[in-house]
Amino acid sequence: MIDIRNLTKRYGSTAVLKDCSTHVAKGEVVVVCGPSGSGKSTLIKCVNALEPFEAGTIMVDGISVGDPATDLPSLRARVGMVFQNFELFPHLKIIENLTLAPEKVLGRSPDFARRKGLDLLDRVGLAAHARKYPGQLSGGQQQRVAIARALAMDPLAMLFDEPTSALDPEMISEVLDVMTALARDGMTMMCVTHEMGFARRVAHRVIFIDGGTIAEDRPAAEFFGDTASPRAKSFLSRILQH
Repeated sequence: MIDIRNLTKRYGSTAVLKDCSTHVAKGEVVVVCGPSGSGKSTLIKCVNALEPFEAGTIMVDGISVGDPATDLPSLRARVGMVFQNFELFPHLKIIENLTLAPEKVLGRSPDFARRKGLDLLDRVGLAAHARKYPGQLSGGQQQRVAIARALAMDPLAMLFDEPTSALDPEMISEVLDVMTALARDGMTMMCVTHEMGFARRVAHRVIFIDGGTIAEDRPAAEFFGDTASPRAKSFLSRILQH
């Protein structure tokens, strides 16, 4: 579903991603982790061209992200993205946040978009809040709305950029529960997160980025086992002790 080969991304003279190659198969859940500033978020933002890149190739369902001829808005409509800070429209009601893009981008009728939006809100446990505004919801509830909004576009894959980092501890589990359910339903997912319990429980593979390079790319059971590299073990020891 997602194929990344020899990806290099620079900010000026600084290479933040260096010759990175990996892939995500259909239905696979891949967690991307690593220290702050290692290039994790940049990697997944390159997948749907929110960040341009200087070298390498990225293919999403056979479509080249870096090809100038690629219709990027159409591609982004099929790759759901959930950010750290929700990015909901504060002046629109929750149901309107879910129906806007399907109507404007996919050309769906208001009735169809609304029915699907309500079904998705029910799926994330927020059907009773459809008529509220984002500011009336907790952070965890807003992030679940953001996930439902991404799902409203019927994405081929979902990208998560540290979706729980802006949440209070008690709100994290409700978002991870929704993500876990998506994974069990077979959604292709690429998740940047420090939630190692989620990674151990749900991920098929773990990618560990350090200094802009992919230092580890292996099945989750191996990454959390005794064969992980010393650098990965050091990272995990700091994350898992809290």
